[in-house]
Amino acid sequence: MFLSVFDMFKIGIGPSSSHTMGPMVAAARFLDRLRRSAFQPRGLSAQLYGSLSFTGVGHATDRAVILGLAGFRPETFDAEAAEMALAEIKASKHVTPEGLGRLAFDPERDIVFDYGDPLPGHANGMILRATDAEGDVLVQETYYSVGGGFVLTEAELKAGAATDEGKPVPYPFKSATEMLQMCKSTGLSIAALKRANEETRMTREELDLGLASIWSTMSACIDRGLAAEGILPGGLKVKRRAAGIHRKLLEERGKNLTAPHVINDWISIYAMAVNEENAAGGQVVTAPTNGAAGVVPATIRYWLDHVPGASERQAGDFLLTAAAIAGLVKYNASISGAECGCQAEVGSASAMAAAGLAAVLGGTPEQIENAAEIALEHHLGMTCDPVKGLVQVPCIERNGLGAIKAVSAASLALRGDGTHFVPLDSAIETMRQTGADMSEKYKETALGGLAVNVPNC
Repeated sequence: MFLSVFDMFKIGIGPSSSHTMGPMVAAARFLDRLRRSAFQPRGLSAQLYGSLSFTGVGHATDRAVILGLAGFRPETFDAEAAEMALAEIKASKHVTPEGLGRLAFDPERDIVFDYGDPLPGHANGMILRATDAEGDVLVQETYYSVGGGFVLTEAELKAGAATDEGKPVPYPFKSATEMLQMCKSTGLSIAALKRANEETRMTREELDLGLASIWSTMSACIDRGLAAEGILPGGLKVKRRAAGIHRKLLEERGKNLTAPHVINDWISIYAMAVNEENAAGGQVVTAPTNGAAGVVPATIRYWLDHVPGASERQAGDFLLTAAAIAGLVKYNASISGAECGCQAEVGSASAMAAAGLAAVLGGTPEQIENAAEIALEHHLGMTCDPVKGLVQVPCIERNGLGAIKAVSAASLALRGDGTHFVPLDSAIETMRQTGADMSEKYKETALGGLAVNVPNC
């Protein structure tokens, strides 16, 4: 199995990797297919199913589809250009993607939210169609947004094409048990195993530059979130809090009156800053998803700013270790809230962050695996129940607590020798089973939990 660190950490836009980034990617893929086809389409349409329909408006899925069919992509997203394009499309009822000419597309008519049963492949399904001048379908494709910005066609999903099966890697571990055995037999760290695998696809310089870019983007997102104030979009009127709490923490620190437990507030605001930016549709890094994007950056910032001896030179090892854990979770269970609830998003992110922190604090592979297991185990059963379908309540605070759990899990693991009762593989399998048993009401549909017990207007 090979999932790149850059599959798990993708630069994109908020508020959701599965509901915003994924549909935009799917639309871009559909345009690429049309460019390769012999047809000359005259119109486009989209039908959204399952979770993409139930919480699509709150997650800006319709907006993402419109912009995706106009040629926008998450990795090169320009917010100002996007707003201009949206206004033009809504007025003209056409899109003009490069190489395909002027195509009829009325968002009010041509994006259909289907509130019936989800498509059979995944809770996040969508069908894109290209039509001729008479409205007859020329090309149709089914896409599934399977979490973390990953998108598969129906055929790819059936074939199991969720991972890169290209050039063989030297350390193809598919479980934590295999990973630990490889570390023991080679004497390499988890980060070193992951680095060796990555370098079959790119040079060491390219890998290091890419890792530096990921952390730089994460750090910049924290800084923007700590500076921004106001009300988040979507109708809940949720107030940004990270900036105000940050100011108070700085004032308290200057007076030397800070209680030890206040470090948890620092960790929380780093995560909240990211997820407030995500909720506002800003640039974030999937880690492993947008809804859980604050946990890993917050843990890294905590380590760099509050732990003596921390150095950005080790940030790459943090990210590589975290990506190794994320790959195991995605391969053996899920990172999708629509598939397994928030245990698959914030739970996975907390396990990733705990492993990364244990690694840069000098943990052995066994201690690192223990840290990931502790963090994941204590998120098992967590539902995904966003109020009004927005990635705001309880998602923003939940990232802060996920980061706090990650730090605690790493610290506990480092106090031991790596031996523990529950293996990480067992925790991952339990998460998968729990997700399968979980009611659809609690899997990003906004039909249960807080979403129906909190007034949202």
